[in-house]
Amino acid sequence: MSYADQADPEFSGTFSAALAELTSTSRIDQIYRDGWNGKNMSVSIQYPDKNSKMTLPYLYMETVQGDLVPWLASQTDLLANDWRLRAR
Repeated sequence: MSYADQADPEFSGTFSAALAELTSTSRIDQIYRDGWNGKNMSVSIQYPDKNSKMTLPYLYMETVQGDLVPWLASQTDLLANDWRLRAR
């Protein structure tokens, strides 16, 4: 099953709107862009716990290969209007 099959069909919007959904609701697990070349890539947020080396929340990406890496948005990502939501 692809991320498109699990997406919220009502939502396609800006990065800020997608990020707000990701951080404010427990039903959204990941955000991703329709415009990304690599399908099944997504961005999630990690909230550190007492056992984490990190002390603040951070965004990370799941790559096409399934690897998890820290993620910073590009200007293109920040200005895109094709962000989608993936529910749990």
